[in-house]
Amino acid sequence: MHAQVSPDCSNAIPICNDTPVNGGTTGFGIDDFKGAQTSGCLEQTITNAIESNSAWYRFRTGATGQLGFNISTNITEDWDFALYKASDCNGLGEPIRCNFFDNQDQNAFLGVGEDPTGDTENIQYEDWLEVTPGEDYYLLINNFSNSNSGFSIQFSGNIFVTDPYTALDCSIISNLLGSPIAACEGDTISLDATTTDAIAYNWFSDTGAGFVPITGENNATLDVTVSAFYRVEVITVTNNNIISDVQVGFSVTPTTFPLSDESMCSEDEIFDLHIKDSEALGNQSVNDFLVSYHTSITDANSGHNSLPKLYEAPLGVRNIFVRVTSVENPSCYDASESFEILNVETPVLDFEEEVFLCDGNPSIEIGSLTSEPNYSYSWSTGETTSSIMVDQEGEYTVTATHTQAGENCSNTKTVTLVISSPPAISDVEINDLQSSNTVTVVPDETGAWQYQLDDGELQLSNVFRDVQAGMHTVYVHDPRGCGAVSEEIVVVGFPKFFTPNGDARHDYWHIEGISTLNNAEITIYDRYGKLIKQMNENSPGWDGTLNGQLLPSTDYWFKLTYVDVNGQQTTAKYINNHFSLKR
Repeated sequence: MHAQVSPDCSNAIPICNDTPVNGGTTGFGIDDFKGAQTSGCLEQTITNAIESNSAWYRFRTGATGQLGFNISTNITEDWDFALYKASDCNGLGEPIRCNFFDNQDQNAFLGVGEDPTGDTENIQYEDWLEVTPGEDYYLLINNFSNSNSGFSIQFSGNIFVTDPYTALDCSIISNLLGSPIAACEGDTISLDATTTDAIAYNWFSDTGAGFVPITGENNATLDVTVSAFYRVEVITVTNNNIISDVQVGFSVTPTTFPLSDESMCSEDEIFDLHIKDSEALGNQSVNDFLVSYHTSITDANSGHNSLPKLYEAPLGVRNIFVRVTSVENPSCYDASESFEILNVETPVLDFEEEVFLCDGNPSIEIGSLTSEPNYSYSWSTGETTSSIMVDQEGEYTVTATHTQAGENCSNTKTVTLVISSPPAISDVEINDLQSSNTVTVVPDETGAWQYQLDDGELQLSNVFRDVQAGMHTVYVHDPRGCGAVSEEIVVVGFPKFFTPNGDARHDYWHIEGISTLNNAEITIYDRYGKLIKQMNENSPGWDGTLNGQLLPSTDYWFKLTYVDVNGQQTTAKYINNHFSLKR
């Protein structure tokens, strides 16, 4: 049964409470926009008018707060709407809410506020209204589909929580029996036509074949339990008889079927509540009823604070209350069932995936050093403890399982064991007698070593620049904790050649910077190892002679010794101890 639908604004159907209005639309009456091309988001259709299969409604607010509405339609049909804040049809102005998107996503609802299914991506919804008492609104609903199976309107918003009986003002309706009435199966609705000067009452009903008298019903009130249009004829003393009609619709009250408990692992993060809809509905149509989920029975009964269908369930057990609601009349619902979601924590394996066993150490412990009492462990070695001792290079895999109420949640991790040998220094290249001395440490093999000069900062580069002349210590560290090696070096400067020809230029060969060393001594040899000259830090240098005789132009070698920090006479290493005499 379809309610009265008015295609014209001037005859807009008044609504005065949160009552669904069901109706199909056919054509339009007069052009309420007087040939205008657009009204807000709506444009002229092929009818050369903005209206197309249109229906007009009006309402007046009776409270302060948030107001919205849901227009429920067939998902295969395309409906639009525009909402005007106006006191009459001659001054509609531009709509304050308007939506013209086609229904390619096959949504079941459009309107103002929030999609009652919890779909936050529905583009056919406009923002909530913030209203105060006494505001008048006109609502235009258009159909642009080849099919037109009607719609229903349900109001929403917090004013129906704070002021459930006065959210909308009923003074706009002059009908004796009031506005259309929505009820649930099993309810009894009492229609009251009491009139002060009445002498008789005659009641009629129309279930689709026209009004027929209701035999024996002649009182001022009539209790009804069946959907129909009802009419009362009030016979008055003055014979100013009154005829009043009202629609009463009884919607099916849904049944919430029992739901099984669920369990999940925390690694899954999201529980999809959509999968429970079919359980809750049983054999009831998904097109006729909505399923929502709540964390308290209070919210389930009020229909508030519904959970998102993609629910982030907390760890442990959470009781979920289920509400099945009639799309036609949200007052018809059942919230008698609930179920539990058990979210079992998936084991967290937070130990290193790569460990190093220093060469020479017998073994190392890998895995979780602290055992969780509710976990079971299984290693690729066959061991069942949270950690194991290993001594062979390779991969070791462990699976930790947390079992609770039959739900097994597992996590697997592989540990790679690497045998690490301590570093060694094969050479130290000293580039001295430059504007900035450079020291390059050469390890015996490549690796992610860390290098240090004296007590300076660790660095990844093996090159040290701007090194001061004198004695230093270089270090190579194994960042995996397998030790470090060090070498003492001496950074000094000496000419690679000298020319003792008496021109006062390069006439003496000497070493610069040995004053920083303790008891430094230089010994010069020829290519055959014959001792040529011994000098200390106070010597002016070698003049290229031996026992007063000029020595030939050739290459000569030297050795630098000094007393180290331990008081030992030490020969400086890594010095390129070769130079030339030229005449």
